[in-house]
Amino acid sequence: MTAPINEQELVQFIISKTKADPKQIELVLKHEKAYIAKAEQSSKGDVDIDSDDLIDHILSRPDVKLSELAVDTILEAEMEYLMKNGMAGYMD
Repeated sequence: MTAPINEQELVQFIISKTKADPKQIELVLKHEKAYIAKAEQSSKGDVDIDSDDLIDHILSRPDVKLSELAVDTILEAEMEYLMKNGMAGYMD
């Protein structure tokens, strides 16, 4: 990542794209962050995340009461924000 993420701006962006509850968005992002922190980094410092595994992990948390589609939509909006700001991208 090139710059720190403005969490409030990220959440507002996701709300504008998904109309999801801010508390649920923050919960999804919290569980995603924990999952990524445990993932292995490549020699370049990149982390390869399987989106299906990530969604399954988030849905398995007892405090998450969202559908698979809702979680996926939140994560897609987050990725759009990160790509738009040059902070992430898809691996080939």
